Amino acid sequence: MVTGAAETPDVQDLLEDAHVVALPMRVRFRGITVREALVLRGPAGWTEFSPFVEYDDAEAAAWLRAAVDFGWTEHAPAVDSVPVNATVPAVAADEVPAVLARYPGCTTAKVKVAEPGTTIDDDVARVRAVRRTMGPQAAVRVDANGLWSVDEATRALERLAPFDLQYAEQPVPTVADLASLRDRTAGLGVPIAADESVRKASDPLAVARAGAADVLVVKAQPLGGITAARLVVADAGLPCVVSSALDTSVGLGMGAFLAAEAMAPGYAAGLGTAAMFTADVTAEPLLPVAGRVPVRRADVDRTLLERHAASPDRTAWWLDRLRRVHALLASA
Repeated sequence: MVTGAAETPDVQDLLEDAHVVALPMRVRFRGITVREALVLRGPAGWTEFSPFVEYDDAEAAAWLRAAVDFGWTEHAPAVDSVPVNATVPAVAADEVPAVLARYPGCTTAKVKVAEPGTTIDDDVARVRAVRRTMGPQAAVRVDANGLWSVDEATRALERLAPFDLQYAEQPVPTVADLASLRDRTAGLGVPIAADESVRKASDPLAVARAGAADVLVVKAQPLGGITAARLVVADAGLPCVVSSALDTSVGLGMGAFLAAEAMAPGYAAGLGTAAMFTADVTAEPLLPVAGRVPVRRADVDRTLLERHAASPDRTAWWLDRLRRVHALLASA
């Protein structure tokens, strides 16, 4: 339930209670070991602006729209909690049980594959270890972040299919590649999910219209917030899984509100990623409990904001970025 979408506030309103944090991670993920994020307080509560540092201002604009949508709009949760998956980085197979132990009660796992510097043999060993640890009833997904070619993905899925995958997330980079791979691997029984082809696309519904995926992975921040993402889900005509963008618990709360309304039955959301951090901005992070996370806004702890504050130069970089991106939105 949404009480109304918010207009972009003045930049000074955004900066009035804005804080840049640097949160250390347990293992390298997406090429980083520290996640920087800007959290700010709006009239509806704490919200987050954390586009990845390599994104340009135009791409970051959707993330600022999301921050405004969550911080300046009252959203009411449809349910109290949502099921979440465990996330297994590209670790060695013998490290898998320890990773999964951080996700108590989770019966779904997303396993990173195609990590630069690793091989398909490493991927197979990691997925095998997940299946062995979680058992035959668990749902296991793989996520390649678009790093395979169609030929590489075809060979990889032929080797991974025996592990009974729930789906392969963004195995190849483009919508055309997804469509080609989906045709070539139709007999393997591995559904294809699109992530980057949704969240990084100027037209997030193009992949659905092209028949290039069986499942859409949607993320609140990159799609412009709960209000905008709900429209994408409604128009897609495909089952959707809500996932995080490596957010703090503030951003995970945004995703949880979206998942409460938009998740396809039978799927777990990718919102258990607070378990990947050694610190957070709240004393009560949105960690998985009995395989679920609560649907609520994070209550930010100002002591933790100070403890994990980014360096002065990184703080200045983020605040300047916020001003530039706000100017883009204001001139649109």
